[in-house]
Amino acid sequence: MTDVLRRGRASLAFSFFAQGATFALLVTRIPAIQDHYDVSDAWLPAFLAAVPVLAGVGSVTTEQLVKRMPPSVVLRFAQPVVMLALLAVGAGSGLVELGLALAVFGLIVGALDATMNMLGVSLQRTYGRSIMLGFHAAFSLGGIVGASLAWVGAHWHLALWVSYLPVVAVLVPAVLVGSRWYVDQLPVASGELAAEDAVEGGAVAFRVLLPLCLVMAFAYIGDSTVSNWGAKYLKDTLGSSEQLSTVPYNVYMVMGLLGRSVGDLGVRRFGAVAVVRAGAVVAALGFGGGAVAPGAWVGLLGFTVLGLGLCVLVPQTFAAAGRLFPGASDVAVARLNVFNYVGFLVGSPLVGVLGDAWSYRGAMLVPMVLVLVTLVYARSFAPGVDRYGGGHERPRTADVGRGSNGL
Repeated sequence: MTDVLRRGRASLAFSFFAQGATFALLVTRIPAIQDHYDVSDAWLPAFLAAVPVLAGVGSVTTEQLVKRMPPSVVLRFAQPVVMLALLAVGAGSGLVELGLALAVFGLIVGALDATMNMLGVSLQRTYGRSIMLGFHAAFSLGGIVGASLAWVGAHWHLALWVSYLPVVAVLVPAVLVGSRWYVDQLPVASGELAAEDAVEGGAVAFRVLLPLCLVMAFAYIGDSTVSNWGAKYLKDTLGSSEQLSTVPYNVYMVMGLLGRSVGDLGVRRFGAVAVVRAGAVVAALGFGGGAVAPGAWVGLLGFTVLGLGLCVLVPQTFAAAGRLFPGASDVAVARLNVFNYVGFLVGSPLVGVLGDAWSYRGAMLVPMVLVLVTLVYARSFAPGVDRYGGGHERPRTADVGRGSNGL
């Protein structure tokens, strides 16, 4: 494998890491942001919902942008803007400033998420073996680092902008330097054309992409359940202490990091379909265990198992889109990425409404059932003609001269 590809892989992994840290610094300080701007409980959901809505718009817009410029160029400029928007969130003083900063963050983060995964999918195809889970492992590691830094800021009662500034000051120049080595999608070989039923007039057929879109949404409904309701569920339903209630999301992220770190080896050995099925079953066991847990420690074990299973679904969904549409993977990834935000928008209100109207134990069963529906669509993750990730890793010699270089 050439040095160009190795550098491209390392620089993209760092981009995932930086985005994980940036996102964690935002979501883990939401209570502090609410206090800083004196946002009422009635208005806070509107501010938070605007971010994924605008991110979906950003992802759709990126589908058109990458027809005119390489994804690496979009990513190169989008990532620093997202970080500067984070700093603006911490430095503002009024609701208008908060709204504008969150609007920029949401809109540009949609482009950022889409282009990172576009480059990851195309690099995986070039490598000829599963590497996509490794990129998302870097995102999980960044999330752990970002959450830890957020804890430090909260512990020392630092102003938001003081907490954010050192991170932004380090990461912005680092990602700009790293962006010199991004590698864009290489030409698709004649033997790697998408299946006839996957394209319509040379474009992505949504009916073929739809199963992956549903899996993506279900996975993020599960993820948002943990991030938004895990602490409340452990404390209010299972009777944990205040300190223990902060643990589920951290454990969930750590298990996600572990699962993604070894997940590519599992895909290479057993195939993507087997890994997705196993992940769905393990995630469902985690939700089910949490729903019937007699106490807080058993509930915490459920969240631990959940993190190990759910973590493989999203990276493999992006990878499957690349296999289905090797000649139009950028478009497929941009459209698929929208359902990331659909899951976030649906998941938290869904569990909250069911919890208030019924019970939070019962509400935990809903994401469990949705994750199990993934089993119905597991065949959509089967390798196509290129066969990578299915026990048939393939060598590939490619001209990597089209990689982006220079700032």
